This record gives sequence, structure tokens and C-alpha cells, in this order.
Amino acid sequence: MEKFIGAGVTLLVMALFLYLTDRAFRRLLAGRRGLNLRFLGSVVKALIIITGVYTAISQFDAAREISRTLLQSGTLIVAVATFAAQQALGNIISGFSISATKPCDIGQKIKVQSGGSVIAEGLVRDMTLRHVVIEQYDGNTCIVPNSVIDSAVIINTNYLAHVGNFMEFEISYDSDIDRAKAVIARICRGEPLLLDADKTSVYVSRLTANGIVLKFTAWTKDLNESFQACSNVRQRVVEEFAREGIVIPYQTVTVQNAAGAGNTAEKGGENG
Repeated sequence: MEKFIGAGVTLLVMALFLYLTDRAFRRLLAGRRGLNLRFLGSVVKALIIITGVYTAISQFDAAREISRTLLQSGTLIVAVATFAAQQALGNIISGFSISATKPCDIGQKIKVQSGGSVIAEGLVRDMTLRHVVIEQYDGNTCIVPNSVIDSAVIINTNYLAHVGNFMEFEISYDSDIDRAKAVIARICRGEPLLLDADKTSVYVSRLTANGIVLKFTAWTKDLNESFQACSNVRQRVVEEFAREGIVIPYQTVTVQNAAGAGNTAEKGGENG
């Protein structure tokens, strides 16, 4: 009976240590990305569980006898165990490598490529002893083993200090080019997410069958702000062009009916 009590106390102590460890790592991760801390937390919890379970079962003579037999078997047992768990061990070792080199971190947008194909693309959400959790843009969650992440090509746009995005707007040949440039420059100066917006230069990029393409670069701090800033600029440009009488051309198609009357139908929309 004493052995069962001892095993029970050991398991309770193990549960207490797990709880305290979880609380400690939650505090460490508060307000931080900390991919390496998440992996370290998984390692520490795994060690606590292994130590606790081994200590608990060691209270019994049968378990001690089995442990002694396994230890006496020596090299053969180690070889068999290593072969059986090589994939799991590989993921753990790769986890240490990822934690040390940090090719990505929690909350960053990454693309995982292997063999020329994209395995996963989205936001890094978590990392365990075995895998990295990536939330994809379609709402699905991709569980990628650490060994795959460690050997794959990681495209991480968050490594860039600044993100530049080319933006184009097409105006008709009848529109005032200088006024259109001035409108775009004014909108960029009013967008708080753009960097050096007062230095934005708008150029005539090319001539098309429909009109004149104006082009400039929108610089932001990171990719998240680039999406938002470009969306704001596009919306404002469409609204301001309409107020200023600047035409954004679109294609039309004339459909001839049997009576010979022509009906014009819109085929395209806004360019830019």
C-alpha cells in the first residue's frame, strides 16, 4: 500500500511541477513571440513527465526488475529503441536546430518549400517537440514536422526591414497627367502607414491601348502594414479621381442584335 501511496505522491508532485512550469513559460511568453521558448517549454515538460513516471513506477519491484533487465541488455536495446524512435528523435533534434537558428518566429508569415513545391504558407502559431503549427490563409491549420521545417526552404518576408510594393493606376489619354500625379502624391502623404510618403514620386510607366499607366512605390514597415496601406491608397485614389474628373478607363464591347441596333456592354473594370 505504501508503494501505491508513494507512486501517487510522485505523480501529484509531477502534476504540480507541470502546472508551475506552464505558468512560468506563459509569463515568459507574455507579449513576446518566442518560438524557442515554446520549444524549450515542451522539452522541460517532457523531461518532467518522463522523470515523474519513471520515479513512480520505480516504486514497484516488478518495474525495477524490468529496468534492470533492459539496462543489462545494453547496446542491443539502445539500438532497437533508437531505430524505432528515429523519426521522433529526428524531429526533436531538428527542433533544437530551429530554436537555435530561428528561421521564423511566432506570428510571422512564412512559406515552406521543399522539392520545388509549397508545403505550407501562412502564420506561425506554435512549436512543439514534434512539429510547427502554421495557420494558412484559408483558415486551415497545417502541422509540419520539425525535420521538414529544418530541411526545407523558408521564405520569411518579416526579415525585411522595409517592404516596397509597386502600385499602378491607369488613366485615360484625355485626363490631366500632372493632376493625376498630384492626387496620388497627396493621398500618399495622408496615409500614416506609408514611410517617407512626402518623397513619393509618381512616374509614367507605360502607354496601353486604354490609357496611361502611372506607377510609384509604396514603402511600409512590414508586410502586414503593406496590405493595409495599399488598400487604403487604392480606395482613396478611386474616390479622388472621380472628384477630380480623372477617368480610369475600362474596355467596352458593342453587341449587334438582329435588328441592327447596337448595345454597349461593359467588359472590364478599374485598372490599377
